[in-house]
Amino acid sequence: MPIVRIDMIEGRTPEQKRKIVQEITDTLVRVAKAKAEDVRIVIVDHPKENLASGGELLSDKKP
Repeated sequence: MPIVRIDMIEGRTPEQKRKIVQEITDTLVRVAKAKAEDVRIVIVDHPKENLASGGELLSDKKP
């Protein structure tokens, strides 16, 4: 049973997440010969104030 964890900055819509999990599932079915119903995907959304890069919170960085 493939288990995939996706960590990303919050802000994706439910529709985007649907597409992401479908594409990943399709790839695992095709490449790893997994059954779609056995693929588990966990999406973890992180607020920018909980992530940092270069010693600076992402919420403090200018776009």
